[in-house]
Amino acid sequence: MLQINMADVVNVIKSLVPYLVVIGALFVAAIIISVAVNKKTVKNEGTRKLVRSETWLVALIAIVAAVSAMMSGPLSTLLNNATAKKYELQSSTVSRANKLAEDIQDESVVMLQNDDSNLPLASKKVNVFGWGSTNPVYGGTGSGSMSKQYPMVSMLEGMKNAGLTTNARLTKLYTDYRKDRPDVSMFKQDWTLPELPAKNYTPAVMNQAKSFSDQAVVVISRIGGEGADLPRNMKAKDVTYKDNSKDYPDFQEGQSLLQIDKTEQDMLDTVTKNFENVTLVYNGANTLQFDFLNKYPQIKSVLWCPPAGQTGFTSLGKVLAGSINPSGKTSDTFLTDLKKGNTYNNSGDFKYDNVEEFKQMVTGFTGETYPVKPTFVNYTEGIYMGYKFYETAAKEGLINYADYVKYPFGYGLSYTKFNQKMGEVSRKDGRISFDVMVTNTGTKAGKDTVEVYYNPPYTNGGIEKASANLVKFEKSKLLKPGETQAVKVSFKEDEMASYDEKGVKSYVLEGGDYDVSINSDSHTVLDHKNVSIHSTITYNSKSNTHNGDKAVATNRFDDARGDVTYLSRANHFANYEQANAAPSNFSMSDKAKSEFTNLGNYKDKIKESPSDKMPTTGAKNNVKLADLHGKSYNDPQWDKLLDEMSVKDMDNLIANGGYGTVAVPSVGKVQMTDADGPAALNNNFTKVGSIGFPSSTSVACTWNKELATKFGELIGDMAHDMNVGGWYAPSQDIHRSPFSGRNFEYFSEDATLSGTIAAGQIAGAESKGVYAFMKHFALNDQETNRMNMLCTWADEQAIREIYLKSFEMSVKQGHASAAMSAFNYIGPTWCGANPALLKSVLRDEWGFKGFVLTDYFSGAGFMNADQAIRAGNDAMLATTKTSNHVNGESASTVLAMRQASKNILYAAANSWLYEHGEPKAAVPIWRTAMYVLWVLAALLFVLLEYVAIRRFMRRRKASKVEAEANATIQPVGVNESVVSQSDSSVPRR
Repeated sequence: MLQINMADVVNVIKSLVPYLVVIGALFVAAIIISVAVNKKTVKNEGTRKLVRSETWLVALIAIVAAVSAMMSGPLSTLLNNATAKKYELQSSTVSRANKLAEDIQDESVVMLQNDDSNLPLASKKVNVFGWGSTNPVYGGTGSGSMSKQYPMVSMLEGMKNAGLTTNARLTKLYTDYRKDRPDVSMFKQDWTLPELPAKNYTPAVMNQAKSFSDQAVVVISRIGGEGADLPRNMKAKDVTYKDNSKDYPDFQEGQSLLQIDKTEQDMLDTVTKNFENVTLVYNGANTLQFDFLNKYPQIKSVLWCPPAGQTGFTSLGKVLAGSINPSGKTSDTFLTDLKKGNTYNNSGDFKYDNVEEFKQMVTGFTGETYPVKPTFVNYTEGIYMGYKFYETAAKEGLINYADYVKYPFGYGLSYTKFNQKMGEVSRKDGRISFDVMVTNTGTKAGKDTVEVYYNPPYTNGGIEKASANLVKFEKSKLLKPGETQAVKVSFKEDEMASYDEKGVKSYVLEGGDYDVSINSDSHTVLDHKNVSIHSTITYNSKSNTHNGDKAVATNRFDDARGDVTYLSRANHFANYEQANAAPSNFSMSDKAKSEFTNLGNYKDKIKESPSDKMPTTGAKNNVKLADLHGKSYNDPQWDKLLDEMSVKDMDNLIANGGYGTVAVPSVGKVQMTDADGPAALNNNFTKVGSIGFPSSTSVACTWNKELATKFGELIGDMAHDMNVGGWYAPSQDIHRSPFSGRNFEYFSEDATLSGTIAAGQIAGAESKGVYAFMKHFALNDQETNRMNMLCTWADEQAIREIYLKSFEMSVKQGHASAAMSAFNYIGPTWCGANPALLKSVLRDEWGFKGFVLTDYFSGAGFMNADQAIRAGNDAMLATTKTSNHVNGESASTVLAMRQASKNILYAAANSWLYEHGEPKAAVPIWRTAMYVLWVLAALLFVLLEYVAIRRFMRRRKASKVEAEANATIQPVGVNESVVSQSDSSVPRR
């Protein structure tokens, strides 16, 4: 989602044009009249001046009316948001949030390597190398930025808090070199990696460091953000960065940002030549390519510290010092070579070459106008995403696992050792249950994660299935040395079902043997049991739906398959080379063209239903929104409430959904604020923010459901303090590519891990009456071309099993009551206007109750409010007028508006703001100012009118006196001799 930018400014100006034209016309008209009324056209001076005065007085009132119309119309949402009261966190909330942020990061730091038990550090004094140590990655850019209202715990401060002393002379080298981190934002990206060239590590510097401590920690960091993916080729023409030295380039052709550059490598050379025990800390959310580690046997330990939020870096210090035992597990697979990733060739920038007819002119972030045409991305890997591919490909003999994977999914080391043992497996009432005995067999207290996978029976050429599938996970309590805990595991057997898109077109649990295992990571089995499904179960009837679906799940996205070859396990991945190849066809098919919709052709595709009847509007039923708090979605009072709304009420509610929902006085709906931020609450207008928690990737690395729920609960508490109703999070798209700019705000490459953590956060927020917008719904897994009509082509099985699953879990387990749709298309249809996604799946199958909001609404060549509401997208995240308003002339449109309004109001009514009746609605400051302006204008008008009329009357009286006086004067031309002798007072001429 976007924040306010130049595109907003341009849109504001566009929306104000009619009003500005009126104001300009009034000025011009007043000037013309003033000039036209002169001695030649109006001889009487008093009348002439009165006409001029009245002209400007009328112009004054008309201009005030036009300005008021602007403020109440296109500017109202912006003004409401910008002048809202600034609510801030209570000190007690700040304390609890800071504590939770640290608790989360305590369990998110992942120990990837610890040779010779190098960690914890043997000394409390440590040399910290690397510029990133002085300017670490706290979150991401864009909506992931941290609030500056609260103190930040830096990496070095975190180490100090943990009792470590760092080398201040080294730190000064880095701060003197550069203080600020290069700007990687939505508007521009400077990918420079500041790092001190090796020549600056003089003998004096290194001798001082060695005398300070024999412990060395090297920090390497990477940042990402909204609006751009990380560069896969740093030498590409459109990549901006600056080398750290004039003596050499930092990157060679083809090197990516997720590889270490020359200056970083030189630093490692220098440090490892001087220190035998080196710890490498990687600080970032995107998986780094660790192919360099084999060169440096001195690097004994490797820690992954994902973005730590406001206070989380103390946790890194505690891990280094040994006061806490690392228990984090990887949320993604770390590859030896990112180019070997099976999504590498089919992620990024692909443009159609035959779509001129769909070209649209759009306004960019900086206000420039340029043409945009449809783009595409092919999800050729199908269901074989992340570890599911590498584990299955190794099993099928396609790859040598060690050549591809450096650190598996779900991997992480500890300062102690654990043993896990599966108990007997029970299959009863559709559930698989067993206990896992987790024993700490080491010498330090610690937590362990029980990771449960299944390997389903696979028939060559049959339904696609991966050989390793995470189905459940649980985290142990803190176990003392020698202590054992019985961790209970239970899941529904239909969670092992596969989606059969070609056969029965529904979910199927095929008969056969399912190998259920507990693993230390996706690759390493600790124990396993066989579960036999004696006969195939097909979930294709109302009495037997999949995973509690309200309607049978069947093919909804056949139009999204496109002309793509999808990876198949058949014959040991025989089509791997073809499926994995980069696109060679850049032409949109005729079929796709016939189904593709944007602003240019939507009107031609509107189909009105002749059976639709115009609903009641503007009724006086005396029902208020507060009356519906806690009522069923189908309560008959909803119809009475909706009958009270006018078409204008509905349009205003739907069109102006940016960062909150507007007031609807007719039904007692007050203005409500929604806040942005995947790990915080940020008000983009008042600039008030909350404490920033560790990144979504960090939370996923905890593998701790309880912490995820606490995260959501504290978001709810902070929302209460800040008078916020909704939270634009959690973001739960998939880490399909390591290069995605927003991986920091998404959880994982795995849907089960993502969905479990997201559902926990949502349930926590919802328990506090805060509606959380699960986003970006759906398949919005890259930033490249995200607003350029990005057609995402994927097969139905992958869409359901990989990309929709986490959202499904958020609805069914987290009870989400809000969602944010995505910028991209699924096949030929924009996600924000995709009825298969927003109606058939979300509402009909999953039973979602609540409202769907678009991502930032700028029009962008394809975003159309009428199309959106007809398809099940209820509100537009807009603050300015573009194509976000709806023309409520047809019955079909008004019925869609009515349904959209109900969905928005349902979420609002059940928020914490309506728990105790109708909230008090404060009059916005700008509206009070406008009323004051009216009063002042009225007083000024009356005063000026009085002055004008008084002057006119004076002039009129003076003219009358003069006329009477002139009437007694001898008319010109009378013979002087004829003047009456008796009128001696008449002067002679």
